[in-house]
Amino acid sequence: LTMFISLVLLCLCILFFLFQLKSGRPKNFPPGPLTLPLLGNLLNFSQEKPLEDFERLRKSYGNVYSLFIGPRPVVVINGLKAMKEAMVVKATDFAGRPQDMFVNDITQNKGVILADYGLRWKEHRRFALITLRNFGLGKKSMEDRINDEIQYTIKTLEQSTGGTLSPQVMFHNAASNIICQVLFGARFEYNDDLIKVIVQCFTENAKMTNGPWAMVYDSLPITHSLPLPFRNAFKNYELVNEHKKTRVPGQPRDFLDCYLDKLEKRGNDGSSFSEELLTHYILDLHFAGTDTTSNTLLTGFLYLMNYPHIQERCQQEIDQVLQRNDRVSFEDRHSMPYVQAVIHEIQRIANTVPLSVFHCTTKDTELLGYSIPKGTIIIQNLTSVLREEGQWKFPHEFNPENFLDEQGKFVKPEAFMPFSAGPRMCLGEGLARMELFLFTVTLLKKFKFTWPEDTGEPDFTPVYGVTLTPKPYYMKVHLRSLA
Repeated sequence: LTMFISLVLLCLCILFFLFQLKSGRPKNFPPGPLTLPLLGNLLNFSQEKPLEDFERLRKSYGNVYSLFIGPRPVVVINGLKAMKEAMVVKATDFAGRPQDMFVNDITQNKGVILADYGLRWKEHRRFALITLRNFGLGKKSMEDRINDEIQYTIKTLEQSTGGTLSPQVMFHNAASNIICQVLFGARFEYNDDLIKVIVQCFTENAKMTNGPWAMVYDSLPITHSLPLPFRNAFKNYELVNEHKKTRVPGQPRDFLDCYLDKLEKRGNDGSSFSEELLTHYILDLHFAGTDTTSNTLLTGFLYLMNYPHIQERCQQEIDQVLQRNDRVSFEDRHSMPYVQAVIHEIQRIANTVPLSVFHCTTKDTELLGYSIPKGTIIIQNLTSVLREEGQWKFPHEFNPENFLDEQGKFVKPEAFMPFSAGPRMCLGEGLARMELFLFTVTLLKKFKFTWPEDTGEPDFTPVYGVTLTPKPYYMKVHLRSLA
């Protein structure tokens, strides 16, 4: 028995040595923690607070350090200097997407957000930008769509005046409806069963995608067929679409019609557009246009309730600028420097997509003097930029002064990049900016929000996933006398 145990231990030592060789860092590769056989650095991260683990490793190894997901090398980028060099100066070198990971398998490699840097991504991103602009993004028509949806939110809040309300479903459905109208010309009532299922699926998948089970999946290919929790994401990713049965070719009502028209006209030009990609493309855009906005609104009202002096100062500025006018315009933001500062500070603190979407190097390149081979996974630690000391007046606290100069004018520091930077910057940023402003101003003009006395102390710790979301909470709704 002793001899058998000794043999097993010897085999394990040899296996450990072989995996260390395989997972060894290339010459001039960024430093990082010791890796384990098979697991890489999986055990370096906790399930509850992985973002704190990224920060701990940054303090130990610097703003550019390396990890291993199983045998696969990963470089983590921290701080404004490294982020700018990678995502702006050398944008094309870092514009790829890692393939054959958990999120790629969920989308069957047919999404666009996760598509590698090539023809399909370029064609579909260009199409999205042009089509969204044609359907009103950045224009009065989009503003009207948002303001119309806000009226449904107001009705929901009016029904809770004097009482309490859990805003999670309300904000998720409102953001979802706005992008749904653009994508396939439909909105859903807030209690509609289909939209409840869609929101629940996206919420579950978002929590799972960057979580520990996803890291297990990426580290250990042998687990791909096992009935572990990540299998739920594959069941969730379904959408039945009857839209094309009612379309009239050449008369697009929405984004989906435009894509179908594009399919009919493409011929044999080698285009990457296909009906097979369509559903995943729509889901990509729905997610990009819903989750970040709704979670930022949830974070915003959580903080506004618990910083009443900031809420009151916003309302004073709103009343002064709008006076008796109930309809808010996106142009009004130029007359509301304090409100602008508050909304941007909410985005900074919300840090909704803390690790962005993973990138991948498209060629052998360098970053801050380190050599990074082609195909290396790149993780942007946006927390390190949004709370970087030296870039913000108050990096670790909620304070709108981070976006105001000495004269009280709104300023946007260079380190403000909640949607990343460069060519793969989030497609939904323009829509999100407009929604955040119109929702925040309209609701603060009409209502006052307070923290319910009987719910204990607020917990600002977010729930971790590919997006961060506040823990469920209740708000007390009061109708303002001046509204």
